[in-house]
Amino acid sequence: MSERTARLDELLREEISAILSREVDDPRIGFVTITDVEVSPDLHHASVWVSSIGPEADRRQQLRALSGAMPFVRRRLGKLHLKRIPELHVKEDRTAERGTRVMRILDDLERGRDPDTAPGAETLPTPRTDRSTAAEDPAAEE
Repeated sequence: MSERTARLDELLREEISAILSREVDDPRIGFVTITDVEVSPDLHHASVWVSSIGPEADRRQQLRALSGAMPFVRRRLGKLHLKRIPELHVKEDRTAERGTRVMRILDDLERGRDPDTAPGAETLPTPRTDRSTAAEDPAAEE
């Protein structure tokens, strides 16, 4: 990534956040955070990474509402006088959620609990270290 692209990513992140907070009045969006913007090298497209809290159904509704607001946001970005304003594609950023999950697993391990059997635990996939093992073990392919 070039320095120019990195500056553009940050500029778009700030401006999109400002437009959403000041000019978009859609109650379905609720409280979301624009965590990152990644502009493609040709400047035609940009991934707008958003983070939100709440139940899965509410987050899906927020993403749909945000996607619907992106044409308006893109028009408002015209004030930046860029040569090209990229198409904006909303994507959910689950980094914080994954980080919380990892911290919970580490806490369980530190307390001597098995993360797979702790209350409310999720089952974690077992990493395969050798592809030939998977070919020999039909159960590993499931």
